[in-house]
Amino acid sequence: MEKSRAVMSGKQKAVMAVIWVLMLILAIFTIFPVVYIVLGSFKSNVELLVGGSNIFPTEWHFENYVQAWTGAKFATYTWNSVIISVGVMLISLFISTMAGYVFSRSHFPGKNLIYGVFVAFMFINVGSVSIRPLYELATVLHLNESLLPIILISVGTGQATYIFLSRGFVDSVPRELDEAAKIDGCTFFQTFIRIILPVLKPVMGTIALLSFRQGWNEYIMPLVFTMARDNLRPLTVGVNMLKATGGGAAAWNVMFAGASIAVVPMLIIYIIFNKNFMSGSTAGAVKG
Repeated sequence: MEKSRAVMSGKQKAVMAVIWVLMLILAIFTIFPVVYIVLGSFKSNVELLVGGSNIFPTEWHFENYVQAWTGAKFATYTWNSVIISVGVMLISLFISTMAGYVFSRSHFPGKNLIYGVFVAFMFINVGSVSIRPLYELATVLHLNESLLPIILISVGTGQATYIFLSRGFVDSVPRELDEAAKIDGCTFFQTFIRIILPVLKPVMGTIALLSFRQGWNEYIMPLVFTMARDNLRPLTVGVNMLKATGGGAAAWNVMFAGASIAVVPMLIIYIIFNKNFMSGSTAGAVKG
């Protein structure tokens, strides 16, 4: 008996050792690009292009950040990115929480079919193929002169996942709370506002973080929609334009500095919502 326990303990240690090695490798591959970009943002463009074995700058060039801030119109582009990201986040929270509540608590013809279509779109991505018809539709509706179409299209892109999380979380809430609210005279949507919405904070934190990141990192669609309107470009497009500030060669050092600055707002949002992120993701996937 003791021998079998020792064998099992040895096997468990071996398995844990393999898991830790795999996690370490994954962490290195995840963190290394970020470290490379941050350290590269302090190098001269020549040193960055020539390369070499030294990952740390031989000479620290803090002026890269000044050049990135002025060259990319960071104040304007950052504000545009904030408008897009906050807009996507707020609309996504509003739609997904209400839809999740309706799919969980309401009964109407075709509910399962409609929800099945939403879930199916979690695995379907038409990508850049849809950009042209969407741009032509925005032009016909005279919406292509603002950031509104970018916000609305971005909201539609991730709604299937957010509704799935919301419904799963609402399913885990005891229905006795709904019945008690109904006895107290609350209507269907009053129950949502007063009872369900306050307990949705964990999943709302998850949706807020994911949707803000989606709006902040969007590149191809804003590039197309703002191609002729420089003042509407978000930060992702503006950072990429920094490559052209190096004269004959691409200014990768300046672009790396811009990318490092662009990461800061995303980190701030993560710090705000990280407490609810994991609990919301787990609870939202309990039931579907």
